Amino acid sequence: MTGIDVTQQASIAYQAMLKVIETSEPTVAEAIRQELTDQRTSLKLIASENYASLPTLLAMGTWFSDKYAEGTVGHRFYAGCQNLDTVEAAAARHAEELFGADHAYVQPHSGIDANLVGYWTILSHRVETPGLAELGAKSVNDLSEQDWEELRHRLGEQRLMGMSLDAGGHLTHGFRPNISGKLFHQRSYGTDPATGLVDYDAVRAQAREFKPLVLVAGYSAYPRRVNFATMREIADEVGATLMVDMAHFAGLVAGKVFTGDEDPVANAPVVTTTTHKSLRGPRGGMVLVDDEFAADVDRGCPMVLGGPLGNMMSAKAVALAEAKTPAFAQYAQDIVANAKALAEGLLRRGATLVTGGTDNHIVLVDAATSFGLTGRQAESALLEAGIVTNRNAIPRDPNGAWYTSGIRLGTPALTSRGFSPEDMDRVAGLICEALEGTRPAANSKGLPGKAKYAMADGLAARVHAEADELLGNNPLYPGLEL
Repeated sequence: MTGIDVTQQASIAYQAMLKVIETSEPTVAEAIRQELTDQRTSLKLIASENYASLPTLLAMGTWFSDKYAEGTVGHRFYAGCQNLDTVEAAAARHAEELFGADHAYVQPHSGIDANLVGYWTILSHRVETPGLAELGAKSVNDLSEQDWEELRHRLGEQRLMGMSLDAGGHLTHGFRPNISGKLFHQRSYGTDPATGLVDYDAVRAQAREFKPLVLVAGYSAYPRRVNFATMREIADEVGATLMVDMAHFAGLVAGKVFTGDEDPVANAPVVTTTTHKSLRGPRGGMVLVDDEFAADVDRGCPMVLGGPLGNMMSAKAVALAEAKTPAFAQYAQDIVANAKALAEGLLRRGATLVTGGTDNHIVLVDAATSFGLTGRQAESALLEAGIVTNRNAIPRDPNGAWYTSGIRLGTPALTSRGFSPEDMDRVAGLICEALEGTRPAANSKGLPGKAKYAMADGLAARVHAEADELLGNNPLYPGLEL
C-alpha cells in the first residue's frame, strides 16, 4: 500500500504520537496499539470496512480539527479559513476529476449525512420547505407522527422509493424508523423472489403507480451490479429525481470497474457516497451533483450539517488523490476478482449464496440454508475463529433484522492486504469449516436459540491458526512498528 520510506517515517510518527498520548491518557494509547494488533490478526471480511493508507491516516490528526469553517470555499462564516479552503477545494477537485462529476460537496461527516444532504438538496431544489416553528416544534424530536404527516403534506406530499432493507438497501433509503422514512411517504422495492435480482419491470410498474419525487438506487448488501441507465429512465418517466447511494461501491466506480450504464455518476444527477469503504479513505461522506443542483448542495451547511471537519476533508483529499492512480484502478479490479473467487469457493463447498454469486465486492451467504444457523450465530462463531464478518438480513428473512439468516462478506479490506483469488478460496474453506462444525445451542430456557452456538472442540483454534498463516503472508502495514 505504501513505500518503505513512507512506512519508516510513519513508524517514527506513530511511535512519537503514542508517547505523547500516553502523557494524558495511557488507556487510549494502549487501545490504539491493541486495535492495530487485532486488525493485523483477523481476517476482516466486513464489506463496509477497509484499511486507509498511512498518509490518509496521518492527515486526520492535525490542527485542522481545531477550526470552524461553516459555509463553502471562499464564503465562510468564520475568519481565517484560507487553509481549509485549500484542502476542501483540493478534495472537491480530485472527486470531480476522479468520478467525472460536475460538482462535488465533500463536507458530509458520514454516509447518512451525505444522504440527508442529498434528499434536502432535491427538496430545496423543487419545493419550498416550511420551518419547524410553524408546527410549534422546537426540534424534530418534538414532532409526533401527526406532525410528521403535516410536515410531509406541507412539503407537497413528497414520496420516496428505495430498495428495501432485506433486499439489500440501506436504512436511509426510506426505512420507516429512520429520518428518511419520516420525511417522505415511503415505499420500498424488492427483488425477484426466484432470482434475488432487481426486477426493473417491477420497479417501473411500482414507480408508475406510486409516482415518487425521489427514486433511490444503490445498496449495502446486494451482491450484483445495477443498471443505473435503466433506473434513470424509470425516474424520468415518472418525474422523479434519481439519487444513487454508491457508498459501498464508490471504489469500483473510481477504478472504472463500473462504467457506462453501471456508472452512477454518468446517469444520476445526485450521487452520495462514503469515503471509507471500497474508496479506502477516511470515515466521511460526499455528494456529487450535476450543475443544476450545485447551489443547493452547497447549502448542506447549515441545511443539514454543522461545522465541517477540516481534518477529515484533508484526509479525503489525500485518499481521492491516491484513487486517481493506476495502482488504485488495479486494486478495484482485484476487489471484484477476489469476491468472485470467494463466492466460487463457497459454492463449491456447498454454501448457498443470495443471487447465486456476485459481480461486485459483496458475497451474501444464506447461513440458515447452508449451515442451519442464524446470521448472529454464524457471525459469532466466525469471530471466535478469527474471521470478522457481519450478520445481515436476506430477502424475506424469517429471522428479522436482528438475528438475520445471512452473513455479509466483502473483499475490499483483504484485497488491500494483498490477498489473491487463491487466498480467497482458502478463506472460503475456512468459513465453511468453521460453520459446518457449529450448531445452535439452547437458550436459558432450554429452547432452541437464535444467538447461542456451540463449536466442535478445538475447531476455532484450528481455523484461527490457518487464518494466521494467510495473514502472515499478507501483512497489514508491513514495516510499521509501534
